[in-house]
Order: sequence, then structure tokens, then C-alpha cells
Amino acid sequence: MSNAVPTSISTPDALTSSALTTAALVEIFSAIQGEGVNVGTRQIFIRFGGCDLRCRFCDSVHTWHPSETCRIEQTPGLRDFVTYPNPISQTQLLTWIAQQNQPNLHDSISLTGGEPLLHADFLRLFLPQLRDSIHLPIYLETGGHRPQDLQTLLPYLDLIGMDLKLPSVSGETHWREHSQCLKLCQQARIDVFCKVIVAQHTDPEDLQQVLQTIATISPNIPVYLQPVTPLPQSIMQPPTPAQVLQWQADLKQRLKTVRVVPQTHKMLDQL
Repeated sequence: MSNAVPTSISTPDALTSSALTTAALVEIFSAIQGEGVNVGTRQIFIRFGGCDLRCRFCDSVHTWHPSETCRIEQTPGLRDFVTYPNPISQTQLLTWIAQQNQPNLHDSISLTGGEPLLHADFLRLFLPQLRDSIHLPIYLETGGHRPQDLQTLLPYLDLIGMDLKLPSVSGETHWREHSQCLKLCQQARIDVFCKVIVAQHTDPEDLQQVLQTIATISPNIPVYLQPVTPLPQSIMQPPTPAQVLQWQADLKQRLKTVRVVPQTHKMLDQL
């Protein structure tokens, strides 16, 4: 279904130059969070389109490029999606979130993607309205590689999950930006945790860089080691139990909280 003529948006660059009052979405839905600090809790997921990274393990390749349409769940958890054209206005987005926000059902709102920080200009105007109308904590999932964009949104966020990119696993290298983002969170006193995707071929030197990056800022920042979920088209395999045990022990030499949690939503066969 669609109730307007789709508007084409072709690249992440187009997102940053578009009107501040609209954004390209992928979907909105209600689900159980499968990763990080909020694992097991119920969230309203707002998935934005467009990503400036190309991680080898990505299970959301469909979010890399903004789409002409998005899909919106009509009833929380029932997957009764209806398709709408992009881009989406702030007013329409607020209406859809309110529709999802049934009493006592959700624990927080997740801003995910793609990379939500590509929409920082839109979010800077939208999040104050969201906080005023929907009284739920706001959680940002980000690659943690766009510190300038992150800084503009910190006053409106309650929790940030940063996906630290191991070059040997993701193919991406952003240590300096990761460090800058973590420092900004600490200065703003915003709760933050780091997720690290690990695979059999993880370079231990990458994990030493994780240790150095986090411990230099604060050893109290929680770290979640997440064994990669094998994809049909990928030869990437999860680490062995022995590898994970050793990596956890190494990180705990200087970091207070290091947990190993796979993608639990995959086990539940949900989005």
C-alpha cells in the first residue's frame, strides 16, 4: 500500500543536504532488543536509511542506501506493515511512534540504521519533540565514527551503544573517531557501552586497541563481545569458545565489565 508518489533519494550524501524536516526511513516496528545493555527489553525501533560504512559482517545491507519507500508496523509486534513513500516528515514520524507506544509495553526507543547520525540535522530538531510527547528513554545505536554529529544530539539521548569496528573483522578502521565519540559521551555524562563484533579470524592486536581506546577514557565503560552471526553469503565464522574466553580475560585486565552476548534476536527468529 502507498498513499503518495515515492520520492527518490539515492545516496547518503543526499541525506545530509535534504530538508531538515524530513528523513529517509527503512522501517518502524516493535521488538525485543537482541544486543547490548538493553538485551531482552521491548523497544520501538526507528530504522533510518543510509550508511557510510561497509562492514563485512553487516546483516542489514538493505539499509546502506536510502530507499524510495519505508514500511511501518501498524500494531506493535504483529508485523502488519504498510508501505509509505520517503522522505518522512517529523509530524508523520511522531504520529507513527505514538501509534506504537501502547501503555506499559515499551522500555525505550531505539534509533538505529543504517547509521542514524547521517540524519543528525533532522534528529536535532526532532528529538526535543519526541522527548516532549513520548516519555520513553531514547537509545542511539551508532558506529561511533561521526563525533561532530553525535555532539549535537547528546542533550537528547539517554543511552548510546557504539559499535567499535575491528579492522580484521569489519574492514573498517575508525579508532580516532571512536575515541572522540567516547570522550564526548563521558564529558556529557551520557551512559554509553561498546559492542565489538568478533570472529574466528579476529586479530588480537585489534582487541588490544579496543582495550587501549576504552581504558584511556574510562575502564567503567561496559564492553559487549558479540560473536558474529554467520550470513549465508559469507565465509565469516564465529570464534571458538577458547578464543572468546581468552579475549574476555585479556580485556578484563583493565576493563571492569566485559560480557559475551550473541545476537539473541536471531535465536528468537525476530527482526
